[in-house]
Amino acid sequence: MKTLTLPVSLLCVVALAGCVDGLTGTPGTSRAPDDVAQRPQARPAPKPPANARTAEAFDTVSLEDRAEAAKVPSGGESRLGTTVASLGDPSQSGLWMKTPLVKTARKGRVVFPGSGKSAQVDLIPLDAAPGSGSQLSLSAMQLIGAPLTDLPTLEVYGS
Repeated sequence: MKTLTLPVSLLCVVALAGCVDGLTGTPGTSRAPDDVAQRPQARPAPKPPANARTAEAFDTVSLEDRAEAAKVPSGGESRLGTTVASLGDPSQSGLWMKTPLVKTARKGRVVFPGSGKSAQVDLIPLDAAPGSGSQLSLSAMQLIGAPLTDLPTLEVYGS
């Protein structure tokens, strides 16, 4: 497995981006992944270690949970739209997407057309204007094969 070292400046920007509301800049108004009542993974991913410096160290989702999240549901989904996603805060473990495409937390799935892969994720409301983009967890980005330093366009489905 290839090791990717994230620049400290990128980690700082990503970490700070999760601290303020995208529209008003008000601290603490965006919801963390732990606000979701039910997670698509079997158990919550442990927090990354304090000394994590690589993508692999930050990605704490188990192999079993990755396999479960990679399964495509057999129905009951509706297409919510497309969004450009950036890497979310890597210190927030799990499979999630913060997006203005939802108003309440719910389960969903993201598809990266570039790889054809998808991941079941927790969709978390992002208090931002429609079309302003979304934030995707490190684990979800890796599961769908999206480059961590790009801004991939993703298809989003709600359950």
